[in-house]
Amino acid sequence: MLTAFARAFRTPDLRKKLLFTLAIIVVYRVGTHIPIPGVNYKAVQTCVKEASGNQGLFGLVNMFSGGALLQITIFALGIMPYITASIILQLLTVVIPRLEALKKEGQAGTAKITQYTRYLTVALAILQGTGLVATARSGALFGSCSVASQIVPDQAIFTTITMVICMTAGTAVVMWLGELITDRGIGNGMSILMFISIAATFPSALWAIKKQGTLAGGWIEFGTVILVGLVMVALVVFVEQAQRRIPVQYAKRMIGRRSYGGTSTYIPLKVNQAGVIPVIFASSLLYIPALIAQFAGGRSGWKTWVEQNLTKGDHPIYIASYFLLIVFFAFFYVAISFNPEEVADNMKKYGGFIPGIRAGRPTAEYLSYVLNRITWPGSLYLGLIALVPTMALVGFGASQNFPFGGTSILIIVGVGLETVKQIESQLQQRNYEGFLR
Repeated sequence: MLTAFARAFRTPDLRKKLLFTLAIIVVYRVGTHIPIPGVNYKAVQTCVKEASGNQGLFGLVNMFSGGALLQITIFALGIMPYITASIILQLLTVVIPRLEALKKEGQAGTAKITQYTRYLTVALAILQGTGLVATARSGALFGSCSVASQIVPDQAIFTTITMVICMTAGTAVVMWLGELITDRGIGNGMSILMFISIAATFPSALWAIKKQGTLAGGWIEFGTVILVGLVMVALVVFVEQAQRRIPVQYAKRMIGRRSYGGTSTYIPLKVNQAGVIPVIFASSLLYIPALIAQFAGGRSGWKTWVEQNLTKGDHPIYIASYFLLIVFFAFFYVAISFNPEEVADNMKKYGGFIPGIRAGRPTAEYLSYVLNRITWPGSLYLGLIALVPTMALVGFGASQNFPFGGTSILIIVGVGLETVKQIESQLQQRNYEGFLR
């Protein structure tokens, strides 16, 4: 690995890409520490120290922003609006014929969909920024913090608009930085920024576990968490790389005097075909009742039930609901992202077939059967990984400080594997010493 990095930095154009990516990362991390106008920075720091962890959507968005959400900085929303917009556009592509036609147009259609994603990102940033400012003004962002009501001392409408504009502009800048990395750096820009945001919270989370520990000054808990983290990373790498390869044979065709086809290939169906999206969907959906109950006035039966059962990460109803929603969204997302009938039609059009399976409808049915079988272990794996922080809450009493689990470990490992593959592919294009010797 070290030799590969040394070769990458010895290659001039690849070195420029790596240094450019590092420079953008530095700019992004600096932006996550610049507070927006109208915020009492001392009160924010006090509440961050007093906070006992934020479950639900606030914790998710704070993780994606690298801790900038609870600091209420210019990059407070991070890349969450862009992720949400991308998922919405991907879902709408299946529903709206116009978007489906654009997707089939190739590069021009993809550019148009990207433009729509940018517009939707700005709209969502305005919406989420307004909600964050309203939550901070009401004191509900940090719950029982003693100075929560002093975070936004100026309640004027001009101050609120300024704060929302600053956070929206910050989201647009983050989106631009991600696209710069994609165009002139290494890897997918948005994924790299997501990776950095999550990785930035690891040192403080691990040190907090050490400080809260009671065995041998906290070092036993610290070492246990590190060991569990290594096992988790190995498990996630193993499952993320696992795939079912369905063999495909293409028949030979004679065109004039030339023979075409006759090749063998395969369709790779990943065990975790849906990625991390079901976890994000389930977390967001579970937080909606808690958010409604938080802003609802008075005391009612449904509000009390929601606060007791759907806001505590270690409650059995919350755990069961979270797990079942992840399994459901895993099947739902796979169903809309992989169309067996379309794949079967394309194979039939180009003379391909699965050995032992007739082309056309039998091929589509076979693909659906295989996809359903491998989605079951994939969805159960997602549910178990997502519940690791809850198990840490029961075992260590510090779920908010447990970094190895849930969405974070899935994104860290997935982005890391993809980026390393891209670096290796670029090295193979530029280094042929092994073949020339």
